Amino acid sequence: MHFLNLRPGRFAPAFLLAALLASVPQAALAQGVPQAAQPPISVEPVPSELELAKLLWSTMTAVHHANLSGNYSVLRDISSPGFQVVNNAARLGEIFASIRESRVDLSNALLLAPTYTEPPSVVEPGVIRVRGYFGLRPTAIFFDFFFQWVEGRWRLHGVSISPQAIASEEAPERGRTSTR
Repeated sequence: MHFLNLRPGRFAPAFLLAALLASVPQAALAQGVPQAAQPPISVEPVPSELELAKLLWSTMTAVHHANLSGNYSVLRDISSPGFQVVNNAARLGEIFASIRESRVDLSNALLLAPTYTEPPSVVEPGVIRVRGYFGLRPTAIFFDFFFQWVEGRWRLHGVSISPQAIASEEAPERGRTSTR
């Protein structure tokens, strides 16, 4: 049987070197490697079709969860500051009461790509408007959303959701449940 003779101080230089390397920031070790330039957080990108669909789906999911729970504080908290000022959780509960009472399952919107009734547009600097519907049968879900670029991401700034029964192949007239 062979035991390693550990005398005090014998491995101290190796241990100190390992501890020193672990504490050096990785950026300092890779000084010669150029980093990819990141755009400043204030630059608003034009959302791609997939990013736009993700914004729509996440908004529909947030409203659906708020309707299921009766708690609209998360929907409010993930929205733009302007939306938060105008809408408290109780007001959002009142606005979406008709959808909640009709028991329309907004999560079904996640099953389809959105159909746009007009191209997404910039309505003012930093704010885009997206209008369209999710062509579910027998109840399509129409939407009219505004998103504002805030702190490096698009946040809900205005919302209108209108479930409508589809009786024919044509898009139905639109009613509104909205806030902005």
